[in-house]
Amino acid sequence: MKTNTIAFVVILGIIFWSCQSDAKSNPLQSGENRTGNYLQMKADSAAFFCNKKGMNTDFCILVDMKIHSGKNRIFVWDFKKKEVVLSGLCCHGAGGKSTTKTPEFSNTPGSNCTSLGKYKLGIRSYSRWGINVHYKMHGLETSNNNAYQRIVVFHSHTPVPEREIYPFHLPLGWSLGCPVVSDNTMKKVDEMLKNLETPVLMWIYY
Repeated sequence: MKTNTIAFVVILGIIFWSCQSDAKSNPLQSGENRTGNYLQMKADSAAFFCNKKGMNTDFCILVDMKIHSGKNRIFVWDFKKKEVVLSGLCCHGAGGKSTTKTPEFSNTPGSNCTSLGKYKLGIRSYSRWGINVHYKMHGLETSNNNAYQRIVVFHSHTPVPEREIYPFHLPLGWSLGCPVVSDNTMKKVDEMLKNLETPVLMWIYY
């Protein structure tokens, strides 16, 4: 009887260790939203890039598409304060084999997929969606250099919730490749962007 009990405890220990290992290797499964040290690491890399390329060194916009779509995954990072000053929900493209849970990424025109990589935000223009404002996006890498041609822009869409909806996901169809946010988020970011003289970095990663 004692031998069986010991064996049972050992088996439970192995199962627990296995689950813990899986959780650590998968941020979504473990519930981590990568807004701590990981976000700081990305922000430090972004700061170096902006300094090197002569882009805005006050703030950047980071979009982590690995984060559950029902959680905040677009972040305005203040380089001086070294912290997030604004966050919100962000849609991913509905193209390819994308699902509400897992996006597919592509730089191909007509794919309707999100493209990963660093972008320079361009001029402010009229949008027929959301608050009627969008910003042109210029892809700076081979993974997103068709963004302008694809008319991938940064804009809002009124149905996007203002608060996290986790454990529910954002529905597909609100984005055909654009990073799409709520109206309130767009209003706040627009106030930060519209009078700048130096371009701001938006970095979409997974």
